[in-house]
Amino acid sequence: AERYEVELDETRTALAAEVFGLYLKAEDADAVTDVVSPTVVEDASKLLEAGSKDIFSECIRCVKSFLAGIPFAEFERSMYFHRYLQWKWLEAQPITQNTFRMYRVLGKGGFGEVCACQVRATGKMYACKKLEKKRIKKRKGEAMVLIEKQILQRINSRFVVNLAYAYETKDALCLVLTIMNGGDLKFHIYNMCGADTGLGLERSRFYAAQVACGLEHLHKMGIVYRDCKPENILLDDAGHVRISDLGLAVDVPEGGSVRGRVGTVGYMAPEVIDNERYTFSPDWFSFGCLVYEMIEGRAPFRARKEKVKRDEVDRRVKVRYIWLEGPLASN
Repeated sequence: AERYEVELDETRTALAAEVFGLYLKAEDADAVTDVVSPTVVEDASKLLEAGSKDIFSECIRCVKSFLAGIPFAEFERSMYFHRYLQWKWLEAQPITQNTFRMYRVLGKGGFGEVCACQVRATGKMYACKKLEKKRIKKRKGEAMVLIEKQILQRINSRFVVNLAYAYETKDALCLVLTIMNGGDLKFHIYNMCGADTGLGLERSRFYAAQVACGLEHLHKMGIVYRDCKPENILLDDAGHVRISDLGLAVDVPEGGSVRGRVGTVGYMAPEVIDNERYTFSPDWFSFGCLVYEMIEGRAPFRARKEKVKRDEVDRRVKVRYIWLEGPLASN
């Protein structure tokens, strides 16, 4: 079911037919026709023939309803239910700095450092982002930090760094996040692939697809990111990427827009530079800059090794003045 949900549109129908044949028509032990009524199966068959994108929703509802009956009652009588209750009790315990073992520093930011950490009870590894209270107060970043935490609490995406725990100490506010051990895209673009070569089209396409999914998840929740750049795209051990650092993210009111000249020079959209109102368009402009940089091995609004002042970069952004060299120029 999960594979079907994320399948490309052009191959989704074929996969749906395969799933239908395996589980709704088969007579072997893997079939679920004993919990899904013939009427529901027939309706699913008609939806399949019609090429619908919502074929199995009623089947899923039937399976969930069945599992909530006798199977769940048996689960409650098993040892696994008691283990489940133990884990839920553990989750309910107050989170403090003693919940974790702290390890090496992974990086540093404007408000503090990020360390690897491990939950003592489970052994699971995370990244602990420590936001020093003195720095927050000095830079008047209280609202920014609060908004970041509130947004992270709402997000559950494979393509965005997720918040697992939050706690505070005497000196810092601590956000315990998905650990990403593979470095950021800026490091890979400029240090791992040779000078001015970029990541290559295939690898760039792979990363771009995952970043686009992350942005789409944020936008569906009414959040504009406003800081899409290589430094904020992190890699995990398996080579997948996630969006990180939501300090500039903000909620867009339904049917409304926001304003704010925030972001990073060279990645800010013209409407941001001009302090106009916007919704989600700045993220896609920054995303385009990111894709360009992955392929070309340099930022889009300056030549290689060119030193350009902020005002000049902003001018180039507004007149769409892009240096084309390398793979993009040849294409």
